[in-house]
Amino acid sequence: MTLAWRIARRELRGGLRGFWVFLACLTLGVAAIAAIGTVRSAIEAGLTEQGAVILGGDAEVQLTYRFAEPEERAFFEGLGSVSEIVDFRSMLAAGDERALTQVKGADDMYPLYGEVTLNPKMTVQQALAGRDGMPGAAVDPVLLARLGLDIGDSVRLGATEFIVTAALERMPDSAGGGFSLGPPTLVASQELTSAGLLAPGTLFETEYRIKTLEGLDLDAAQAEAETVLEGTGFRWRDRRNGAPGISRFVERLSAFLVLVGLTGLAVGGVGVSAAVRAYLAGKTEVIATLRSLGASGALVFQVYLLQVGALAALGIVMGLVLGGLLPLAFGPIIEASLPVPVDLALRVRPLAEAALYGALAAAVFTLWPLGQAEHIRAAALFRDAQSGIKGWPRPLWIAVCGLLFAALIGAAAWLSGLVVLTLWAAAGIVAAFVLLVLAALGVRGLARVAARRLRGFKTLRFALGAVGGPGRDAQAVVVSLGLGLSVLAAVGQIDWNLRNAIAGDLPDVAPSYFVVDVQPDQLEPLVASLTARPSVSKVESAPMLRGVITRINDRPATEIAGDHWVVRGDRGVTYADALPAGTKITEGSWWGEGYDGPPQISFAAEEAAEIGLKLGDDLTVNVLGRDITATITSFREVDFSTGGLGFVLSMNAAALSGAPHTHIATIYAQEADEGAILRDMAKTYPNITAIRVRDAINRVSEVLEGIAAAITYGALATLFTGAIVLIGTAAAGEKARVYEGAVLKTLGASRAAVLANFALRSALLGLTAGVIALVAGVAAGWAVSVFVMETEFQVAYGSAVTIILGGILATLATGLMFAWRPLATRPARVLRARE
Repeated sequence: MTLAWRIARRELRGGLRGFWVFLACLTLGVAAIAAIGTVRSAIEAGLTEQGAVILGGDAEVQLTYRFAEPEERAFFEGLGSVSEIVDFRSMLAAGDERALTQVKGADDMYPLYGEVTLNPKMTVQQALAGRDGMPGAAVDPVLLARLGLDIGDSVRLGATEFIVTAALERMPDSAGGGFSLGPPTLVASQELTSAGLLAPGTLFETEYRIKTLEGLDLDAAQAEAETVLEGTGFRWRDRRNGAPGISRFVERLSAFLVLVGLTGLAVGGVGVSAAVRAYLAGKTEVIATLRSLGASGALVFQVYLLQVGALAALGIVMGLVLGGLLPLAFGPIIEASLPVPVDLALRVRPLAEAALYGALAAAVFTLWPLGQAEHIRAAALFRDAQSGIKGWPRPLWIAVCGLLFAALIGAAAWLSGLVVLTLWAAAGIVAAFVLLVLAALGVRGLARVAARRLRGFKTLRFALGAVGGPGRDAQAVVVSLGLGLSVLAAVGQIDWNLRNAIAGDLPDVAPSYFVVDVQPDQLEPLVASLTARPSVSKVESAPMLRGVITRINDRPATEIAGDHWVVRGDRGVTYADALPAGTKITEGSWWGEGYDGPPQISFAAEEAAEIGLKLGDDLTVNVLGRDITATITSFREVDFSTGGLGFVLSMNAAALSGAPHTHIATIYAQEADEGAILRDMAKTYPNITAIRVRDAINRVSEVLEGIAAAITYGALATLFTGAIVLIGTAAAGEKARVYEGAVLKTLGASRAAVLANFALRSALLGLTAGVIALVAGVAAGWAVSVFVMETEFQVAYGSAVTIILGGILATLATGLMFAWRPLATRPARVLRARE
C-alpha cells in the first residue's frame, strides 16, 4: 500500500485533468442532500427551541365542545399561569359581504409567550377592548382586503357587532394551529357567548395554555393530567412537540426530497463512472508499463483506488461546504417563506448523512471500472492503447458493489424513516437505470443495422454508424440524461393529474357549501328555504358530533392503530337509524330501524383495513367527555374524494341522539347563485358557518403547489447533474470527433455535412433518452396517482412532448458545443499526428 500511495501521489501531481466531471457530479449530489438536511434540521431545531412560543405555552390541554370544569381549571392553575383560548370557524360579515374566518377568542393572559404583531401597533388588550361601546376585533389583512374593510369599520360575528381596531399581522402561536381554511380573527373570548356562537353542540375547541412553574416535570404533569382528565377526550401537547403536524409534514417532505437527491446521486454516479473509465482508458499505457515492470493487478487496483478515493473525498468535502453554506446564504428567503421559526446553522448530522450517501455512491460507481483496470496486461503496450478498458471485474468486486449498493439503500431507508417509500423509489431507480441501459444497447444495435442497410442519405448513414460504434457515448448519454428526465417526467405527470383532479373533476361532483353548526331547530326551515331555490339541486344533512377514539378492544387506540390519522385527534361522528341512501355495506350488517340495544358502530372499510379492525371489535369513543363503548357490526364504503358528507364512524341513533349536537349540511347549487345563497343564510342564521368548497379546494391547491414546486426544484437539480454528465461525455469524446471529422473532410465531406452528422447523432441519442424517460416517468406517475393519491390517471401529453423535446435539445446543445474544434482543425495536421 505504501508503494501504491507513492505512485498514486506522483500521478496526482499532474493535476485533475479529466476529473472535473467526477468532482462536479459528486459535489452537486452531496450538496443537494446536505442542503435539504440542513434546512430540515433548522426547522426541527426551531420547532424545538421555540416550542413554547409556537404552542402558546409550555403545555396545552385541548378540549372539544366544552370549557374546563372548575376542578379541571384548578388543576391547570396548579401547574402555572393559565390562558384560555377558544378556537372555531365562523362567518365574518361586513354589510352584504361574508367571508370564512378562523376565530380565536383570547383572555387577558394571551399571549403567554411571544408577541402579537398588530397594525397600528398596540397591545392585544387595547385592541380587544374596542371603543364607542363596541368590542374590538383584530382582523387578518387578507380578510380586510377581501371584505373592503378599514380600521374603524364594524363587522359582525354571529349576532354581535365588533369594531376593527387593528390589522392582525402575526400571532406567535399561528404555526401550531395547523391547516386553516380561513384567515384569522382575534376577539375577546367573553364576547363570544353573547354572539350566539357557542351554543350547545357547536363545533369549538378550548385550549388551556400553561406557563409552567419553574422546574416542573412535563412528563409527570402529563401523567397527572391523564388521571385528572381521564375519560374526557382531552389532548395534551407540550413545548417538546409544539407543532406535530408541521413536524410530520417537514419530515416527510424532506425525506422525499432526499430520495430525489439520491436520484441525482445516481445520475451523477453515471458521470463518476464514465469519468473514471475515461481516465483509466487514458492511463492504459501507464498501467501496461507498470505491469511490464512486475506490478500485480492488485497493485494497479490500489494505485487508482487511492487516486479516486482522494478525489472522492475532495468532492464530498466540496459538496458539504456548498450544501452547508447555501441555506445560510439564503437564510432570509427561507425564513420568510416558512410559517415556522428556523434556526439555520451548520449541524453535524445532516452533513454526516450527506457524506455517507456520497461516499457509498462514489464507491458503488467507481469500483466497477477500477476492477476492470486489473485486466490490463503488459501486451497493451504493443496494441492500440486507446481501445479503453473492457471486460468484467472479478466476482469479488461485483459482490462488493452489490453490498455497497444495498448499504446505500439501507442507509436511505433508515435515515429517512420511510422504509417502504425508499424501497419502492430504489426499485424504480434501478428499473429505470436497467431500462435505459437496455435502450442504449438497443439503439446502438438498431443504428448499426440501419447504417448497413440504408442507401443514400450519407450524412444520416454516417451518423447512425457513429451511434452504433464501439464507444460508450450512447450509454453514458442515454442513462445520465434519461434518469434526470425520468424524475422530471414523473413529477410533471403527478402534478398535472393532481391539478386535474382538484381543479377539473372535483368541482363537477362536489357541493357548493358545507354548512356547519346548524342547530336542530334550524335544520328543517334551512333545508326548506334552500330546496325552494331553482339553482339548488340537492341538500344533504346529517347530525354532527366530534369524538376521540380512545381505546380499541380495551387497549389504548394508538397501540393498535399507531399514528394513523383516524386516532390522531377528534373525528366527525354521526348517527342514523335507517341505512342512509346510497350507503354500500361491504361487510357485516346495519342495525335495524328503531334499534335501541347496546351501541353499534359502522366503520369506513378502507380506514378499518389500514388500522386492522375487524367485525366484533370494540371501540371506545369519547364524545363530550363521555366514553361510549360500541361494537363494530359493519364496514361501509366512504368516498371522501367526492367532497360530500363522509364520516369514518357512524353509530346507531339511540347511542348519540340524546347528546347536545348540531347538524352539518351540504348544498349543491349553481355557481352563479352561490353568493346570494351565502348572504341569505348569514342574515337568517348568523350562528351557522358556511365553507365554500371551491375556496377550500383552492387553499389545498396552494399547499400542493408549494410541495410540487419543492419537488420540481429537486428534479431540476437532478437534471442539471445529468447536463454536466452530458457535457463531460461530449468533452471526453472531442478528440475522437476531431479525428473523425478529419477523415470525413479528407473523403470530401463539407463542414456542413460534418456538422449535420454530429447534430443527427446527438438528436438520436436525445430522442432515445427522452422517450425512455417518458415511459419511466409515466409509469411512476401512474403508480403514485393510483396507489398513493387514489385518483384517476391520464397521460399529460403537453408534459410528455416537453420531455422528449428537452432530451433532443439537451444532447443537441452539448454535442454542438464541442463540434467547433473538429470543424476548425485541418485534416493534414490531425492525420500526420495520428501517423
